[in-house]
Amino acid sequence: MDLEIRDLRKVIDNRKHSAVVLDDLQLRIGSGALVSIVGPSGCGKTTLLEIIAGLQAKTHGDILIDGVPVEKSSANRAIVFQQYALFPWLTVQKNIEYGPKVRGLSRSDRKRISRIHVEMVGLSGFESHYPHELSGGMQQRVSLARALAIDPDILLLDEPFAALDAQTKEKCQQELLDVWEETGITILFVTHDICEALFLSDRVFLMAANPGTIRDCIEVDMERPRRNSLRLDTNFRTKEAQIRSFLNDGASEFEIDQRDRCPVRLARSTRLHSIG
Repeated sequence: MDLEIRDLRKVIDNRKHSAVVLDDLQLRIGSGALVSIVGPSGCGKTTLLEIIAGLQAKTHGDILIDGVPVEKSSANRAIVFQQYALFPWLTVQKNIEYGPKVRGLSRSDRKRISRIHVEMVGLSGFESHYPHELSGGMQQRVSLARALAIDPDILLLDEPFAALDAQTKEKCQQELLDVWEETGITILFVTHDICEALFLSDRVFLMAANPGTIRDCIEVDMERPRRNSLRLDTNFRTKEAQIRSFLNDGASEFEIDQRDRCPVRLARSTRLHSIG
């Protein structure tokens, strides 16, 4: 499904002051794309995801899915946070079954869906384990499986691998790409990790702060499927330096080579992973 954001504005008001968190934010992501957003801390990345997910109200603007405005949360959008947010009293299987259970699916269907997604994220054999018996990487894979179990069209990921060690993070990144290849789901991935954004994405959107808005976009014109050796590629390192300049020097000092710039309003990938 296409995701489009038009003229998004978010203002937080309280008795002492008013703060503009997001302003004039424009974005369009084509069906089946995997794109990332990077930006400085406090620029509103998480707020943006929560508005898209229907967990926060916007002040102004439109969130459209396939051209239809959405306001509330729905099963067609799922979000995974940095914190694992699993139910500690439920097993891996029961955590994954939770969404389908809320939707009223039968016990046999819930078990079937859980089995499919346990296998998809590489946790076969751990169905009866509780969250405290799993490593951080395994817990986050359960979170991903639970999100996918409701069969969303759009998956929102808010720094899901930030708390993991480097080796586990890279493994989880590769597993996420495998899941994306298998499902064809649209993914919007928020991260502070520049290499992670480039490795995963078709395009990387750059957010500026005060107020938060999409400043620019870098196209990641690198072949898929991607392997870890890509991180050593000269083109990869050049794009990393461009984004790092944006984060370190600020948007006012930032420039992108015209050959790397892509339209802010469109990020589309076909199942052959070409950019249109």
